[in-house]
Amino acid sequence: MKKHNFSAGPSILPQEVFEKASQAVLDFNNSGLSILEISHRSKDFVAVMEEARILALELLGLQGKGYQALFLSGGASLEFVRVPYNLLTENGKAAYLDTGTWAAGAIKEAKRFGETNVIASSKADNYTYIPKDYSIPANADYFHCTSNNTIFGTQMHSFPETDVPVVCDMSSDIFSRELDFSKFSLIYAGAQKNMGPAGTTLVVVKEDILGKTGREIPGILDYAQHIAKESMYNTPPVFAVYTSLLTLQWLKNKGGIAAMEKLNDKKAALLYNEIDRNPLFTGTAHTEDRSKMNVTFLLKDEAHTEQFDRLWKEAGISGLNGHRSVGGYRASIYNAMPVESVQLLVDIMQEFEKKVL
Repeated sequence: MKKHNFSAGPSILPQEVFEKASQAVLDFNNSGLSILEISHRSKDFVAVMEEARILALELLGLQGKGYQALFLSGGASLEFVRVPYNLLTENGKAAYLDTGTWAAGAIKEAKRFGETNVIASSKADNYTYIPKDYSIPANADYFHCTSNNTIFGTQMHSFPETDVPVVCDMSSDIFSRELDFSKFSLIYAGAQKNMGPAGTTLVVVKEDILGKTGREIPGILDYAQHIAKESMYNTPPVFAVYTSLLTLQWLKNKGGIAAMEKLNDKKAALLYNEIDRNPLFTGTAHTEDRSKMNVTFLLKDEAHTEQFDRLWKEAGISGLNGHRSVGGYRASIYNAMPVESVQLLVDIMQEFEKKVL
């Protein structure tokens, strides 16, 4: 039976990416060696890293605009540390928007480095919305936000206009919609949602914001060092970078971010329309802040949980349970999720309605 993977991450990737990556595990570039065993200094892999870095900037429209793309290790969680280490001056302050668990994690780490102001938070309402009416201090070293919140199903659909450098954790919606990415001074994204397998993190940084903190930064945590070493400061996660490159190539061949956004809008509308129509379900996020990547919803009557769970599992749907901290359901519909899988979930919800009512 075909599986329909709605997991929040590590998540679905395009089938052709799985196939090409699988072949490379057996024989990479007809070298007789596996991608898992080649030297990261080999000509073949250096070419992979170079293309991946260039293609990431190309897809984001940032080529030739003073940005560098890096593929690093440690996940977005390590960027929670690297960002203040590289951007927060010793006597300065940072501004953070608190919109969920991962934003809160970034705030916790930044506080270790200096004054960290939470300028707005939706925590009191269980992160069901994105704060709107907030001001970014003009003297902040940077403003940090999380564009999409996987656990609570919210997404920023607009970003503040400010002269302060904007840093954004785009781990769960990178490459999913068109934005003016030049408005961001630093973007980071764990690969395992929309770009590749777990193990690497894309960092896109504007070079002119670096080197201003007055701190002595350990080399492994210094963005400038990683740029100087062309993302090869230490042994990179070879397989994760290669698979991310395959995904970026797939994305470009599909028409780039603009094409993905149209597809993602269609999938999100299909599922949210059913949640709003079906009397057995209710969405959890405020309507205007709903995520187009992670759709969170509840059964209005939990007594029906066992019956509904049996239906979607029998249909080959996987990974639909909500995060353990909030419960309910979460359908993650990243770039590689086909419309057909979303339609199957909608069909199951309608079948469930007929059985119950």
